[in-house]
Amino acid sequence: MDRFIDMHIHSTASDGSMRPSELVRHAKENGLAAVALTDHDTVDGIKEALEEGERIGLEVVPGVEISLDFDTEMHMLGYFFGETYLNIEPVLRGLREKREKRNPKIIENLNRMGFDITIDEVVAEAQGRVVARPHIASVMVKKGYVESVAEAFEKYLANGKPAYVKRETLTPEEGIKVIRDAGGIPVLAHPIYLGLTLEELDELVARLVAAGLKGIEAYYVDNTIFDTINLLKLAAKYDIVVTGGSDFHGRFKPDISIGKGRGNLKVPYEFLERLKNVESRV
Repeated sequence: MDRFIDMHIHSTASDGSMRPSELVRHAKENGLAAVALTDHDTVDGIKEALEEGERIGLEVVPGVEISLDFDTEMHMLGYFFGETYLNIEPVLRGLREKREKRNPKIIENLNRMGFDITIDEVVAEAQGRVVARPHIASVMVKKGYVESVAEAFEKYLANGKPAYVKRETLTPEEGIKVIRDAGGIPVLAHPIYLGLTLEELDELVARLVAAGLKGIEAYYVDNTIFDTINLLKLAAKYDIVVTGGSDFHGRFKPDISIGKGRGNLKVPYEFLERLKNVESRV
């Protein structure tokens, strides 16, 4: 019997709507064999997810998704085995502080556009979690400025939209290094969002592999079949592993299902087995 996994999901530790333990149960109920919890710039939800996974018999891989400085914004996934994920926390703490400085600037932009939103309202919406753009979007929904979180991003909060603020963060090479130094395996997340031609992406992957990149997210919810084929070819060319995931956020992305994306995503368990065989450090 085929077994499937999801190596890119988010919990309430960052900008997802489900607690880590709830997320693990949800994955089990949906027939997955394993998940990797990859919250933005934090590993705070990992312990809870691991404990729940052990309790119900679902394999949980500690992970993180780090935002990096690029022409737009690049995301790098880091996967860990055992308790090595704890080693990266000091770096993540600094990244979260930079994220927190960005939020008031986004709100200032929205205020200038006529939206009556305060940082206190957004912090309250986050309920003690890492404050991020989905929480700003949720406040906009509650106040009737937009109909959905998705609309808030599409019109105001996404990269290139009027309220967007780029934040200071690590370079791609620095991101790879901090993941590897912590004992993790760096994997380039959703390359299709980088807006590159095939030739440009090839050059980028070559550069990142030279810096220590070990994998690429070739199976992703927003990929076309042609995107996936091209990414698989790149992985083969540079001898790096392939991963895949739905980028599940719960109710914040209601059209995306865990493990299935929009219905046609299937990430085989073999991808995780290959990842386990990767040497993350030289």
